[in-house]
Amino acid sequence: MNLSRLDLNLVVSLRALLEERNVTRAGQRIGLSQPAMSAALARLRRHFGDDLLARSGGQYQLTALGQVLLDRTSTAYDLLERLFASQADFDPAKERREFKVVASDYAVAVFGAELAQVVHEEAPGVRLRFSQTPPTVVDATDTLLSGVDGLLMPHGVISDFPATDLYDDRWVFLISEDHPEVGDRLTREDLARLPWVTYQRTYDAPAVRQLGMLGIEPRVEVSVDSFHLLPLLVAGTRRIALIQWRLARLLAPIAAVRVMEPPYEAVPLREALWWHPVHSHDAAHIWLRETTARVGAQMPPDREEWSGA
Repeated sequence: MNLSRLDLNLVVSLRALLEERNVTRAGQRIGLSQPAMSAALARLRRHFGDDLLARSGGQYQLTALGQVLLDRTSTAYDLLERLFASQADFDPAKERREFKVVASDYAVAVFGAELAQVVHEEAPGVRLRFSQTPPTVVDATDTLLSGVDGLLMPHGVISDFPATDLYDDRWVFLISEDHPEVGDRLTREDLARLPWVTYQRTYDAPAVRQLGMLGIEPRVEVSVDSFHLLPLLVAGTRRIALIQWRLARLLAPIAAVRVMEPPYEAVPLREALWWHPVHSHDAAHIWLRETTARVGAQMPPDREEWSGA
């Protein structure tokens, strides 16, 4: 396929047609008359060799290919929009724009809050929008990164994309403050016999893989999609939970839990900002990366003694 022979305006028309499934509404959405929209649909049908929209009763439904193109077109549109919004210069004190960052609730609480404060002070016209990391992050990393400005995620889960390191953290365990079966230290036997509450996301993989290599198979009793819920599901129970040390310090006061070191040398956790290569030379994105790196460098060390505060 020769891209130079394609009219990229058709991407706009294709997205509107696939999402609206109606020629008139699609034209109204992007400011084209019905005849112009019909002509665009005809060109798209010739290009793909498929009807894309098929009449069913009094409505149009997507064909099988149209359904496949629905998500791909949205991704391509976002990528093109970001590509052509690239800037040679960026003045944070004057610019008005939004940065979209994908992150877990852990990363937002530990790092995002600090980043938001710095952005507020240095770039009052800039907005940050954090969205939850989807479970498909490993299988569809390129698609995910092409539609956002960055992804906050530890090393060891994805690769082959540019990243800047932010800060270090480590894994610790939560147990109930009045746990009747655990003394001053956890043992590997405790990890094997006690029920777990876990955070089920694919980017937990390095820590989970290590447990498997040690012959420990967590007996999961409860799983949740929020790190913030772990202390509440541990307090007053026999359960244990694996959690990041920095977040544990923030959350321990909300529930009657103890924070304990692992009975093994846990793999370290290094958080990074990942991005799609299309953003690498954009002035606004360079400012975002430099700002996140500066905020990360100012975070306190992760090896302080636990005081319970």
